[in-house]
Amino acid sequence: MASESKKWLKFKIGIIFIMFLVLFIALISRAFQLQVLSGKKLKTLAQRQHTTVLQLPPERGVIYDRNGEKLAVSIMANSVCADPSKIADPIRAAGQVAGILNLDSQSVLKKISQPKNFCWLARKISPEQAASVENADIEGIFLVKEPKRFYPNGELAAHLVGFVGMDANGLEGLESKYDESLKGKPEKLAWARDAKGKKLFLRVENNEIKKNESTNLVLTIDNRIQYLVETHLKDAVLSKGAKGGLAIVMDPKTGEILAMANEMGFNPNNVDGLTPEKWRNRAITDYFDPGSTFKPFLVAGALEEKIIKESDKFFCENGNYKVANRVIHEANKKRHGVLSVPDILKYSSNIGAAKIAQKMGKEKFYDYIESFGFGVKTGIDLPGESAGLVRPVKNWVPVDTAMIGFGQGVSVTAIQLIAAVSAIANNGVLMKPYVVRGFADKDNRLIKLYTPTVVRKVISPDVAKRLTNMLTEVVGAVDGTGKNARIVNVAVAGKTGTSQKFDFSRGVYSSEKVRTSFMGFFPADNPQVAILVILDEPQKDKWGGVAAAPVFKNIGEQILNCFKTNIRETPVFEKDTNKVQLVSAQQTLTPQNVAGDDESIMPDFSGLTIREAMKKAKAESIELKISGNGWAVRQYPQAHTPFGDERVCNVVFELSN
Repeated sequence: MASESKKWLKFKIGIIFIMFLVLFIALISRAFQLQVLSGKKLKTLAQRQHTTVLQLPPERGVIYDRNGEKLAVSIMANSVCADPSKIADPIRAAGQVAGILNLDSQSVLKKISQPKNFCWLARKISPEQAASVENADIEGIFLVKEPKRFYPNGELAAHLVGFVGMDANGLEGLESKYDESLKGKPEKLAWARDAKGKKLFLRVENNEIKKNESTNLVLTIDNRIQYLVETHLKDAVLSKGAKGGLAIVMDPKTGEILAMANEMGFNPNNVDGLTPEKWRNRAITDYFDPGSTFKPFLVAGALEEKIIKESDKFFCENGNYKVANRVIHEANKKRHGVLSVPDILKYSSNIGAAKIAQKMGKEKFYDYIESFGFGVKTGIDLPGESAGLVRPVKNWVPVDTAMIGFGQGVSVTAIQLIAAVSAIANNGVLMKPYVVRGFADKDNRLIKLYTPTVVRKVISPDVAKRLTNMLTEVVGAVDGTGKNARIVNVAVAGKTGTSQKFDFSRGVYSSEKVRTSFMGFFPADNPQVAILVILDEPQKDKWGGVAAAPVFKNIGEQILNCFKTNIRETPVFEKDTNKVQLVSAQQTLTPQNVAGDDESIMPDFSGLTIREAMKKAKAESIELKISGNGWAVRQYPQAHTPFGDERVCNVVFELSN
């Protein structure tokens, strides 16, 4: 029995040992699995429980005009966020935050009462608000620096440049069109607790090499021309009681857009509450009947096809001409008899144009309408362009040919119109309009430069010259409809236009609501600048030669005064020596003849906070005179200009959120 008991005891010990061994092996295996095989995965899961990773937008690229002047920049602004798990008294904290930021305390309380460790409370606040939040030192409330888009010139070129959303995504204009190039790669920030679990801290994750960094955009726009165009357009809209207006300045030889203005304007620094009606770029989106500005393209085609010549005479029916079931009248109840082709343009005869169109025939007329670029998009590098409306020629009825001859029954965009008249100025060659001149890297070295693009040859140089001479008479003759566009000592070629707006409620053209326009170019013998001006529903002076032509004159005169007629014939636009010139892909965007540390030149304070501006001014021994709060938006003297007798600068600061 004793022997059997010993055997049984040994057996039990063996079983226990085996069980212990199996358990030990299992524990070792599990530990190996957790620590080695699944360690990385579990570590990630643990981090997710205690860490929140945010993606903040990087600093967007700068948008420059052709001179290197900044139209859009990114400045660092503070945003307010919270870790609700660290807030001991949410009601008190919500009250404090709401008071500082002018928020609803109940909305703030709702956010910080959620069972999570991160939430936004306010984005991109003013420097003064940020200082108040910091001084309040509220437990669980933090400030985060993130880039904020800022437009130093406010309304200037706003419809063209566009704007971004709260997360720095381009929403309109060039900001939208070139969003991918401007915004670069998001920046990752990790929120985590410290070892004691009492504190939240930030860590920028730089594990990955940044790719697709943001690039800077260089435009064809000249901010000086843009400013004077917007100024004169706004004055005209107000003085004529117009509903709105637009103007475009283009280099006819290259297709470069030097200015594009819409009135009424808006400030892209504050788009809250605005509707698309305010920010839509009507120069490329809206289409309308061109009226008499369409007549030169009819005459150009008829001359090219040798259907007419300058000496041909047309009887203009003393002001009343019946075509099918319609009676065509002259504008302003004029009664013309026999007119030559140049006189039809000079006096803007509807009946004369109608007869030329009938003589030309609808098929050939349609071909030239297409060839001048109407009915299709120009391809300008802006979002939202419309193609206008040209009905297929097979659908034309007899009266259509006559009416389209003087610009009714066809719809065009402003960008199509100025591109087409520029083709006449450019020896008959149609150029593709564009607003982006190139891209620059973060060191402002041009890395890509766009060149002018020829679309097609529309008419011969001879016909273009002959037509230009006729259009010069429209402006130069004492009885020409465009005489109010005349510029002293400069030959201007141009054409007036007054088009009735279609009343869709009544199904007829309105006699009260009109668009007045003037398009032209100068100098006529060697065109350097083409300008289009359109006023929408002016209440006073409802004729293009009276309302729009003077605006053309004012803009043209100031361009000539600004550049002393030295407007380029090459793709390079000559500028002041103290401004940036963008010429080659290797050139850097720095002021010409101005060293970066030149103490005789006024520095640029734009986009700086008051504190930053004061620090910069002190470093350069400049007396700073401050007005307003927020970020620097204007300064006098302007940046990069020589100092006067004293080293003093007046800087205006504004809040833009």
